Amino acid sequence: MIATKLPKVGTTIFSVMSQLALEHKAVNLGQGFPDFEPPQGLRDALNRAMNEGRNQYAPMHGIATLREQIALKTERLYGRKLNVDTDITLTSGATEAIFAAIAATVRAGEEVIVFDPAYDCYEPAIELQGARAVHISLTVPAFAIDWQRVRDAVTPKTRMIMINTPHNPSGAVLSAADLEELATIVRDTGIVVLSDEVYEHIVYDGAQHESVLRHPELAERSIVISSFGKTYHCTGWKVGYAVAPAALSAEFRKVHQYLTFCTFHPAQVAFAEFMASTPQHYLELPAFYQAKRDRFRALLAPSRFKLLDVPGGYFQLVDYSAIRDEDDLAFSKWLVEHGGVAAIPLTPFYEGAPGTRLLRLCFAKSDATMESAAERLCQL
Repeated sequence: MIATKLPKVGTTIFSVMSQLALEHKAVNLGQGFPDFEPPQGLRDALNRAMNEGRNQYAPMHGIATLREQIALKTERLYGRKLNVDTDITLTSGATEAIFAAIAATVRAGEEVIVFDPAYDCYEPAIELQGARAVHISLTVPAFAIDWQRVRDAVTPKTRMIMINTPHNPSGAVLSAADLEELATIVRDTGIVVLSDEVYEHIVYDGAQHESVLRHPELAERSIVISSFGKTYHCTGWKVGYAVAPAALSAEFRKVHQYLTFCTFHPAQVAFAEFMASTPQHYLELPAFYQAKRDRFRALLAPSRFKLLDVPGGYFQLVDYSAIRDEDDLAFSKWLVEHGGVAAIPLTPFYEGAPGTRLLRLCFAKSDATMESAAERLCQL
C-alpha cells in the first residue's frame, strides 16, 4: 500500500464537471478556457517558428526576445524596470510557476497564508513542501480581504502570503489601498509575497490593474505570476512566466530547471514576435471581455439566478438559492443532468464547505455558446 503524500487530493472539480458535461451533452461553462481561437497572427508566428527550426530546447529561463518584450510591457504598464537577464523566467504555464515559487521558498514546518476561495493548485504545492496552508475566507459577497484577520494569522512560521488579483473564482480585484495594507504587514519580516496575476489584462469599467509590480516595496519581496494562455486565448499552449527580483529569481530557477527545465520553444518565439507587432492585443483585452461579460449578464437577466458583480476575470458568480436549496456540489450535478449546463461549485476552493449558494460560470465563450447556455439557464 502506498502512503499518499496528498490525502485530500482527488480528481479536480474541473475534470469532474467537464466529464459530466460530455456525458449529459451539456453546455460547458465550467472549465475556464475560451471556445474561440487565438489571434491568427499569433498562430501564423507559431507555424513560422516551427518551420524555421525553433523546435529544440529553449534557454532555461526563456528566450531573450520574449524576456525583452515582457520587460517592455512591465515598464509600460506598471512602471517597474526589470533586469531582462535576472528578473524574468518563462515557465510551462502559471501552474508550474506557482509550484516552483512555493517549492523554492517554503520549507517544512512553515506556513503560507491563502485566501478562500483559493485556486485548487495552491494547497497541494504547499503540502508537498511539508508546510501548512493557513486559510482566511474572503468576505462575501464582495470577496474582499479582511486585513486584520491577516495580521492576526501571521506567526513566526509565516513564510509566504499568496494573493490572486483579479481573483478566481470571484473576479474581485485588489486596490492600491489593499497593496499598502499588505506592505505594512510584511514590512520588516522574511515573508515572501506570491501574487497570482494571470487575469491581469482582464479588468473592467475603466479600472486599473493594481499589480504588485506597481508597488516598489512589495515588488522587492514578491514573485508575480502571469499567463500567456489567459491573455492570448491559448490555454493549451501552457506558457506563463514569473517576475521576481534577482535573489528570488535565482532560487525560483533552481526549482524550475529541474521541474521542466525550459518551456515550449516555438510558442516563445511566436509570443515575442506577436507582442512586438501587436501590443494592442493586451491593451484591448479589457474591452473585448467586458463586451462578453455584459452580453452574458444581459442574457441571464431574465433568469432566477442572482448575478454578483464582476470587476475582473472572465467568470460570473451566480446565486442559485431562488431555484433550489441544496449545497453547491449537489446543485452543480443537478444542473448538468437537468439543466444541461456545466458550472463549477465553490466548495472545492475552500478548506471547508462555505455554506453559500454560489456557482462559477465562464463567459470566455462565443456568443453562440453563451446564448445556448443562457437559454437553458433561463428555463430553470
